[in-house]
Amino acid sequence: MSDMVRIGSRASKLAKTQVTEWLTPIAEQFPGVRFKREVILEGGDQDRVTPTLAEVAKTAGGSAFSTNQEEALVTGRVDVIVHSLKDLPTSVCAGTTLLTTPGPREDVRDVLCGATLDGLPRGARVGTGAPRRVAQLLALRPDLEVIPIRGNVPGRLARTTKGSLDAVVLAAAGLNRLGLMPEVHQVLDPIVFPPSPGQGALGIQVRTDSPAARLLAGTGDRQVDASVRAERALLAELHGGCSVPVGAWGRLGPDGLLHLSAAVTSLDGAAQVTAAGSGPVEDPEKLGASVAADLLAQGAAGILAAIRKP
Repeated sequence: MSDMVRIGSRASKLAKTQVTEWLTPIAEQFPGVRFKREVILEGGDQDRVTPTLAEVAKTAGGSAFSTNQEEALVTGRVDVIVHSLKDLPTSVCAGTTLLTTPGPREDVRDVLCGATLDGLPRGARVGTGAPRRVAQLLALRPDLEVIPIRGNVPGRLARTTKGSLDAVVLAAAGLNRLGLMPEVHQVLDPIVFPPSPGQGALGIQVRTDSPAARLLAGTGDRQVDASVRAERALLAELHGGCSVPVGAWGRLGPDGLLHLSAAVTSLDGAAQVTAAGSGPVEDPEKLGASVAADLLAQGAAGILAAIRKP
């Protein structure tokens, strides 16, 4: 094993904070290894004008937030990529592998920043660029005007004080990692407002059978890994990505079983199907497929087909 491991990530402060979160215990575990960080710009970072990430992904060649990092990994420019797992497609690039998900997982929930749902007046302007958040917001409050916004966490948060928005929806994980939870906020119940699959978790991607993969093979948290694998298996069964309104929340219950709840919502919030299930922690993919089948039986395919129409 080389004594140098190169770690790639996006350029934002949040991405760098996530590298530090993962690397701090890893560096202690492998004191003889030198870890070097490298920043990789993604299409979603370079294009701040295109209103939706789905459109950015088309021009980026796959994913708005992972395509260039995967290329850097495959070509050997870096040895490890630290992703925000919710940004990573369910099928990773050929020749690469996701390691066991590290723990602990940050808060999975979404946060309404600048207001509470009950406190928002009729017709209030709420900012979010994610189709899932748009759909789930409108399912709860069809009177709201949802404004598409993108950008880093501080920039989006500032829109509630310096812009013309009454509130924005952001991930609790990013707010916590950056220490930016606003004074006025509401943490949204993940049963009612299920998060993006993988939200709050880190995805550690390596070249399959590489020295870095062998070095890091024993790292990670198997319980956290089971939860996110169930969520991502559900998303894969629905042929979804980060541009479709699928929410899923996996967690280990006090009964020792893995529990998974999920929702598929139409973009206007008018139609929503939900499902939940539980199963052994050793077989998260089976649980994900089972809950996905329940959603499909209730009409999820029709909701998703309508969204995918050009």
